[in-house]
Amino acid sequence: MNNYYFIFAFIISFASQAQSFKGKVITNENKAISDVYILNANNQSHAHSNYRGEFTLENATIGDSITISHKSFEELRTVLSENSTYTLNIKPISLREVVITNELNHLYEIAKIDIKTNPVNSPQELLRMVPGLFIGQHAGGGKAEQIFLRGFDIDHGTDIAISVDGIPVNMVSHGHGQGYADLHFLQPETVNNINFDKGSYFANKGNLATAGFVDFTTKDRIKNDEIALEVGQFNTQRIRGMFNLLDSEKESLYFSGSHLQTDSYFDAPQNFNRTNLFSKYTLFNESSKVSFSVFHFDSKWNASGQIPQRAVDQGLIGRFGAIDNTEGGNTSRSIVNFKHDKQLDESSSLKTSAYLSLYDFELYSNFTFFLEDPINGDQIKQKEKRTTFGLNTEYEKLTNINAIPVKYQLGIGLRQDRIDNIELSHTVNRLTTLDQIMLGDINESNLSGYGNAEFKFDKLIINTGLRYDYFKFDYYDKLSPTYSNEATNKGILSPKLNFLYQYNEKLQLVLKSGKGFHSNDTRVNIANGVRKTLPASYGSDLGFVWKPTPKLIVNSALWYLFLEQEFVYVGDAGIVEPSGKTERKGIDFGLRYQLTDWLFLNADYTYNSAKNTEEPRGQNYIPLAPKSTFMGSLSMIKNNFSGSFKSRYLGDRPANEDNSLIAEGYFVSDLNLNYMFKNFTIGVLIENIFDTKWNETQFETESRLQGEANSVTEIHFTPGTPFNLKGVLTYKF
Repeated sequence: MNNYYFIFAFIISFASQAQSFKGKVITNENKAISDVYILNANNQSHAHSNYRGEFTLENATIGDSITISHKSFEELRTVLSENSTYTLNIKPISLREVVITNELNHLYEIAKIDIKTNPVNSPQELLRMVPGLFIGQHAGGGKAEQIFLRGFDIDHGTDIAISVDGIPVNMVSHGHGQGYADLHFLQPETVNNINFDKGSYFANKGNLATAGFVDFTTKDRIKNDEIALEVGQFNTQRIRGMFNLLDSEKESLYFSGSHLQTDSYFDAPQNFNRTNLFSKYTLFNESSKVSFSVFHFDSKWNASGQIPQRAVDQGLIGRFGAIDNTEGGNTSRSIVNFKHDKQLDESSSLKTSAYLSLYDFELYSNFTFFLEDPINGDQIKQKEKRTTFGLNTEYEKLTNINAIPVKYQLGIGLRQDRIDNIELSHTVNRLTTLDQIMLGDINESNLSGYGNAEFKFDKLIINTGLRYDYFKFDYYDKLSPTYSNEATNKGILSPKLNFLYQYNEKLQLVLKSGKGFHSNDTRVNIANGVRKTLPASYGSDLGFVWKPTPKLIVNSALWYLFLEQEFVYVGDAGIVEPSGKTERKGIDFGLRYQLTDWLFLNADYTYNSAKNTEEPRGQNYIPLAPKSTFMGSLSMIKNNFSGSFKSRYLGDRPANEDNSLIAEGYFVSDLNLNYMFKNFTIGVLIENIFDTKWNETQFETESRLQGEANSVTEIHFTPGTPFNLKGVLTYKF
C-alpha cells in the first residue's frame, strides 16, 4: 500500500513540475494585445506577447503568481490557471507610468503623451504636434503648408523629412518647391503614433532630414465603427466615417473616408473641396505582420494668395481681399503601400516595405501682380504628373560582442521619381496660356544603404551609423529647339555618432552628432552640373530628459547646425537659388506636467539664431527664420469630458537679409471641448478664440499693382483665420 502511495505521489509531483505554459492577453473588447510583459513572481522568468497576444512562459506551474503589465493597460496580478486567457483594462493617462527609456530617440515617449492628451482634428494639427514646429498656409487650404522649425523657413519641406507608414511625403524636384510635403492625404483619425526628432542623427533618415524628421504610423485596427459630421462658419462642412470590414484575431480590414468643403474666411469664396479615402488590411501571424494599405485624396480650391500691405492701407482691398482672385488649383494623390515585418528568431527581424504613388498637381499663383506684364498680369501655372516607386528593407540583429550587448541594423532603399510634363507657364485667369517658361520630363532616382550599431555599456549607449546615398538626375527639356536630354549623378556619405547616458530612471543625458544633406532640384542640377547638388549639413545636440517628480517631465537641448548651401525657391522663375553657407544654433526647452489625475499642462519654448556666414554683419540675416517660439496647452480628460486650450507664439523675425523689414509675430489660441454620452460625442472647436488679428504667412516681395508707375518692395501677407467656430457630432457603433 505504501508503495502505491509513493508512486501516486511521485506521479502528482512530476505532473506539477515546471513546464512551458502558453497563454493569451486580450482587451475587454476581445482584441489581442502585443508587447505585454508577463513576469513569474515565483522564479522571475518572463515572456512577451506577440502580435496575436500569445505568450509562452517557461518554467511555469499552475498556481504560480504572475504580473501582467503593459504601458497602455492597468497592471494585472493573478495566478496561472487552466484558463490561459487574461483580460486587461485600459488605464487612465498618467505621467506616473511614463518611463524614461534608454532609446536614442528620447522624444518618442513625449510624442506618445502628446497625442493622447491633445487629440488632433486636421492634417495641419498633426504637424503641430512636433514641439517648435510652426506652419503657415498662403494659397488656400489645398497647397502644402509652409513649415518653420529650428531657425529654418523650410518652405514646403526642403529641410524636414516626413513619412507615413514608411511612405515619403516629400516630393523631390517638385513644380512648386524642393521637398514639397503635402500631408493632406492623411486623415488624422487614422493616425496611431507620431515619431519625430530634430537634427540629422539617424542613419535610416536620408534626403531632406537636416532640421529633423516626422514619421506617422496609421492604425492596424480600429475599436469601433463611427460616423461624424462637422459644421462650422464660412459654409464649412466635413463628413467622415470609419468602418470595420473584417475584425478577427488574425486579420483586420477597415475603411476610412471623409469629405470637406468650405468657402473659408476670405472675401472671395474659396470653394474648397477635398475627398479622402483610406483602407488598410493587416494579417497577424505568430512571428510576422503583413499590411496592405491604399490612400487616395483629391482637392480643388480657389485662393486669395499673398496681398501687399499698401493695398490694404490704401483701402483698395480689405485684409481678407485679393488682388488676383483667380489663384488656386487642384491636386490628387493615390498610394498603394505594402509592409512585411518578420521576426526571424528571438534575436533578429526583417522589415520590408514597397509603395507606389500616383500624383497630379496644378497650381495658379500671382506673387508680383503686374510687375512683369502690366497688361495681362503675372499669373503663373505650375503643373506636373508624377509616379513614385520605392522599396526599403531593414535587417535588425541583437547579439553580444565580448559580453557587450549590441543591436545593429542594415538597410537598403530605392526611390524612383518620374515626373512628366513638369511645367511653368505664364497664364491669364487660369484660362489662357501666354508663354511656356519651362516644360520637360524628370527622372530622378535615389539608391541608399546604411548600417547602424548600438553598443550598451551598463548605463552608457554608443550609437554609430554610416549612410550612403547615390542620386541620378535626368531632365528632358521639351522647350529646347534641339533634342536635349541631360543627366548627372552624385553620391554622398553621411556618418553619425551619438551617446546616451542613463544616469538613473529619472535622468537621461544625450549627445548627438551627424552629417545630413538636402538635394537640389533636378533642373538646377542639370544646369549647374554637380555643383552643390547634395549640399551637406553638420549638426550636434546636447540635451537631457529629466523626470524630477512622478508627474513632471522636462526636456531640453542646446544645438548647432551648419549648412553648406541654403536653398531659396523662386517660384515665378522655376529655379532654386543658392544663398550661401549658413549656421544655426539655439535652445529647446519643454515640459509635461500632470496637474491632477485629469488635467495636463504642456509647454515648449525654442530660441534660434540663424545667420549667413558668407555675408557681412548686418547683412547676414536669413529671411523668415524663426527666433523665438512658444507652444503650450492645457488639456483635460475626466469622465465623459475632454478638451484642450492651446496657444502658440511666433516672435517677430527678419523678412529680408538686412532686417529692414520685419515679419510681425503673433500669439493665437484655440479651444476644443468634447462631451461623450452613450455612443455619441459632441464637440466644439474654436480657432482663434480671442479673434486676434494676425498674419499666417509674410514675405518681402517686389510687386506692382495695376496702374502703378513703379514697383514697390514691402511685406506681402496672407491673413490668419479670425474667430472660427465649428461643431462636431460623432456616433460610434
